[in-house]
Amino acid sequence: MLKRAILMGNEAIARGVVEAGCEVASAYPGTPSSEILPAIAHYADELGTSTQVEWGANEKVAYEIAIGATFAGKRGCAVMKQVGLDVAADPFMTSANFELNGGFIVVVADDPGCHASQTDQDCRYFAMYAKIPCFDPCDAREAKDMVFDAYEVSEKYRVVTMLRPTTRVDHGRQDVELGEVMRLENPAHFERKPYAGNIHFPARLDKESIPNRNERYRKMQEDFETAFPKYNYEVPAKGKASLGVIAGGICFSTIMDVLKGLGREDVSVLKIGTPVPLPLKMVEDFIDRHEKVIIFEETYPVIETQITNRNSVMGRWNGHVPMERELTIDVVRTYLLKALGEEEAPSVGAEELERAQKDLGLFVRPPRLCPGCGHRPSYASIRKAYPNAIVCSDIGCYSLSKQQNAIDTIISMGASITVASGMYLAHKADGKGTDRPIFATLGDSTFYHNGMTGLTTAVYNRHAFVLGIMDNSITAMTGGQDHPGSGSKMRKGEEGVIVPLEDAVKGCGVSYVRVVEAYELKNNVSVVREAWEYARTHEEPAVLIFRHPCLTKLKVRQEQHPVRVDQEKCIGCRYCIDFFNCPGLAFDEEKRKAYIDDRFCINCGVCVEICPHGAIIPVKEDEE
Repeated sequence: MLKRAILMGNEAIARGVVEAGCEVASAYPGTPSSEILPAIAHYADELGTSTQVEWGANEKVAYEIAIGATFAGKRGCAVMKQVGLDVAADPFMTSANFELNGGFIVVVADDPGCHASQTDQDCRYFAMYAKIPCFDPCDAREAKDMVFDAYEVSEKYRVVTMLRPTTRVDHGRQDVELGEVMRLENPAHFERKPYAGNIHFPARLDKESIPNRNERYRKMQEDFETAFPKYNYEVPAKGKASLGVIAGGICFSTIMDVLKGLGREDVSVLKIGTPVPLPLKMVEDFIDRHEKVIIFEETYPVIETQITNRNSVMGRWNGHVPMERELTIDVVRTYLLKALGEEEAPSVGAEELERAQKDLGLFVRPPRLCPGCGHRPSYASIRKAYPNAIVCSDIGCYSLSKQQNAIDTIISMGASITVASGMYLAHKADGKGTDRPIFATLGDSTFYHNGMTGLTTAVYNRHAFVLGIMDNSITAMTGGQDHPGSGSKMRKGEEGVIVPLEDAVKGCGVSYVRVVEAYELKNNVSVVREAWEYARTHEEPAVLIFRHPCLTKLKVRQEQHPVRVDQEKCIGCRYCIDFFNCPGLAFDEEKRKAYIDDRFCINCGVCVEICPHGAIIPVKEDEE
């Protein structure tokens, strides 16, 4: 009897990776992909495999670890989110020219709609760019099945192969068939060969490697026309079709739900699960058989771009499908009905929801740092010390300090340091390099990810700024994963080595390094001033490590220091609300007074130092 289980899409992918005989898997966490590697570790333990499962310090590291295993003949897997592939783009593009010795898949989770991302990029374009195959699943079951086919394609053509789930696939749940582990007889073996395929000098690329890659891609294009009928197939209309729909990946599941909800059987749907290389003959035959065709795919027009004649096609190129936004059920329904020449009836449910929200006084609350988060007082100490300082921030939980007006720039992981360098140089060009305090801030995991190179550069070039590392001892925003500073590993019985953060900083050449307790806001204001004074006078980076464990992920028991707002002293200036932005602090608009919201306050007591009028005071024992 077959075993089945309700799995999240990421869990289904992980199960497929283990069942497919992958022996080396590495990743860096990033929503929506974060659950995949821990699930690989879980299933490897459960099924008793020898799979090596490790976090890389960043995506480039993870990619190179996994592909290194393929050089020794093993099946490898690297996992990341879409912007992670940007970090790994260097080895990714280079390895696309290689002829691998073992199967290798890179799982890249795209995030249409930017639910947890700073870009809406479509990594199917990366597959086209590198001329490698890409599988685009429509649900959790198909994602698991595609893992096996991706490995087979990888080994058949000796090529990197991409599996590209999107957020709704990653985080959706479905009953999935559980299989046994493939026992592959492929002991690690590496044979040294002069001028082997693992070394590509420019002269060889032009004469051999690139022509070979192009020929390989041409063969894949031919094979993919018929190779995967379970992923590329037509769901015909009953009778004459009023419209043809081409749907890629998750959009197939969406359009089928929309058609079912509308009770429509007069629409033909062509499902595409292998957008790169695209089964072009199948697609163009479908287009030829329909008067009108609309294409739904996320996020960019990858399928659409490969079609040679789009005259009868409605898509992004002619404005029939929006160029932005996630293609949710509501969006797909709207544009499907427009393509059919019909008006969409107003949604009764939507009107009721809007009315209920208004009646209940509900409103959208912007995301903010958790109650008791050590990042909040860390930023407050910087702003109290230097209200006009330039604070270059980074990707992570501390991005939410925007709500307390604490930061000024965010680009990418590690960029806080390098942008601070640029800010310093810009002012230096005017002869005012140290006139205005400049700070960079990033988290402990982000520092290991991509901070050390920027800091080393800043030390080398004598850039005067203060780097504040917000050390909460975990990779918090993506779900609480470990990193080199924690030393923990995922597999049972495995222990890593802790790489102390302050040692890593000193290893970058930094002379001024101070570790402070993030909650000690009053003391840290003077430390911040001391650090900037050092950076300014020595013309080199100074580093402050603001340390306090993540209360949410590490479940730390917080020492209790309850507070209250003295209503007579409170003048309603909202400084505590706007400057500190803690969920435990609330404001009564009618009374124009701040108060403690006991639903969220964790009694950390840090906010006592915030109020400029001394209205937030400790609760005395006899008041409790």
